[in-house]
Amino acid sequence: MKLLLKLMFVGTAYSGWQAQDDSRSPKPSLQRTLTAAFSECFGEPMRVTGCSRTDAGVHALGYCAAVEPEGPHDPERWLRIPVGRVHRAMARHLPDDIALAGEASVPDSFHPRYSAVGKTYVYRMTDTVWRDPFEAGGAWRLPKPLPPDGVERMKEAAARIPGTRDFTAFMAAGSKIADARRTVTSLTVERREHVILLTVSADGFLYHMVRIIAGTLADCGYGAMEPGDVSDALEARDRCAAGRTAPACGLYLSSVDYGYPVPWLCL
Repeated sequence: MKLLLKLMFVGTAYSGWQAQDDSRSPKPSLQRTLTAAFSECFGEPMRVTGCSRTDAGVHALGYCAAVEPEGPHDPERWLRIPVGRVHRAMARHLPDDIALAGEASVPDSFHPRYSAVGKTYVYRMTDTVWRDPFEAGGAWRLPKPLPPDGVERMKEAAARIPGTRDFTAFMAAGSKIADARRTVTSLTVERREHVILLTVSADGFLYHMVRIIAGTLADCGYGAMEPGDVSDALEARDRCAAGRTAPACGLYLSSVDYGYPVPWLCL
């Protein structure tokens, strides 16, 4: 048995998910921080495996990670805390910017990354002339307000993206992924007062894919690109044909789909 966790975190203080040599980054990784916290709480070395890598500064509303002892253990007896109450035991071991929002037991064969059939990301941007202190570090502050038809232009451009296709144009240059074919099942754009919210679901994402989509749609909103340019970029499979890469601060991993409802508990 493994313990599956639904995590919420503010990624500003972290170098991303993946554990790495601390000398290579002034910020700790989320994986290393959580591994240390669980090992301290359970009194033995623990292994924490995440559902995906995240860039430095990316946040999460529903990141999934599995926890189990590092060494030999009885798979049915190692967890001495009832599922649903682990968050209580972990409360004093976690920093304020990381929280456990759900717990579930899963079989040893479960992998939080490879068992996933899809993920949903949210991207937040704001276009006020004034600076919203509550959005600092949590949304991309656009350089100026969008024009009156800006959001509609973004929606028109966004409608051209869903489907099963090669998304090389929306993958960071230099990526070594051999197969850039993905299925985007939905992409929506909506304005909520001064926040423009993008929500995108797919069976998988390429490196910087959501951030490039967000930057490209913003360029369409300002008129620097036409909505039809998105179709052209996809057809050309050329990163240079798409728009800018939006900053990490506005990106949130919202949820992970495992093909069935996970029985989350948080008591």
